[in-house]
Amino acid sequence: MPIEEKERLRRWRLILGRQAASALKLYPSLNEDALEPDESLLSRSDRIIDRALEQLYDSERSGGLGPSAPYLPRWLGDIRTYFPTPAVHVLQHDAVKLLNLRQLLLEPELLATVEIDMRLLTQLLALKDALPERTRETARSVVRKLVEELERRLAYRMEQAVRGSLSHASRTRRPRPSDIDWDRTIRANLRHYQREQQVLIPERLIGHQRKQRRSSLRDIVLCVDQSGSMAASVVYASIFGAVLASLRAVSTRMIVFDTEVVDLSEHLQDPVELLFGVQLGGGTDINHALSYCQQVIRRPRETVLVLITDLYEGGDSKRMRQRAATLVESGVQLICLLALSDQGTPAFNTELARDLAALGIPTFACTPELFPELMAAALQHRDLNLWAAQHEIVTVRAAQQ
Repeated sequence: MPIEEKERLRRWRLILGRQAASALKLYPSLNEDALEPDESLLSRSDRIIDRALEQLYDSERSGGLGPSAPYLPRWLGDIRTYFPTPAVHVLQHDAVKLLNLRQLLLEPELLATVEIDMRLLTQLLALKDALPERTRETARSVVRKLVEELERRLAYRMEQAVRGSLSHASRTRRPRPSDIDWDRTIRANLRHYQREQQVLIPERLIGHQRKQRRSSLRDIVLCVDQSGSMAASVVYASIFGAVLASLRAVSTRMIVFDTEVVDLSEHLQDPVELLFGVQLGGGTDINHALSYCQQVIRRPRETVLVLITDLYEGGDSKRMRQRAATLVESGVQLICLLALSDQGTPAFNTELARDLAALGIPTFACTPELFPELMAAALQHRDLNLWAAQHEIVTVRAAQQ
């Protein structure tokens, strides 16, 4: 058999499963007398891959979760060895869904071997109250691993964007020695470098005003819907909240809500603890959440309020609109993010989104990669609908009268 033909049959065999073996007898180039018609097609590693896929996707044909259910430690080891990481994430997610393998997330020995991704993280957080005591620490370490990974990817951009947007407000040309920003000072005076003496003469000193170190320049409130559909948004908001809380130039609060409101601001120094304080699922009362935000906002004109929700209001939608309008009139810069995730724009309450847009509230979905730039634009009081258009983000528009 030509090599190309054999490789094509091999791939079809792995895709279609064991049932395809008899069909392969139709090819005269194969050995008709072999007990396994596709024996020559599969290598040892192919057979391990085939077994792992069969145990997962052929479970219904083999009679449910009896003897055919995979031995999880071995199965997890096999898929991590023979599949790339993105495929491992898909297989693990399907195992929890198709085989109802809750023990994958409830047993510490198994949990420690899982390749954690956003979907499994949100499932784990949803199950956190059901975790046995001996699993809790393992669960925290697994969650921390992914959170730290996301922080490494996103934290620097967040810090630079926010600091850059506020630096013009805090900079002074007559700083005290301890307040000099040496990096900016050197850059501003490079043309005064004396080559012969190898000396830089700083004609202008740039630094930060001491008085502004005692209080934040701006206040940021992240108000996040913790219903099940917003799970990924909760995770990303928690990470960004922790990064923002580390910056002295801003004061940050993190508020999550369903039908109740929980202020998790005191946990912002540790996003893992913050996530374990979240209760995913439940109803939605946005009006109640905005009411709480009104109470904690002390400087409306210096406050950016980011409401992250799909706007499926279970409370009083009329009063919710009125409360949003009151916040905007008081000077609060209110932004509504329909999602803060990589999945794009979710299903959302179109009517309520249009009502918010009519109040001048920018309403759209945002990816984690763009969120730092969004916050920088908000802190600079830029037109966020224009900013969104520049980044090819579709914003909700007010209904035509």
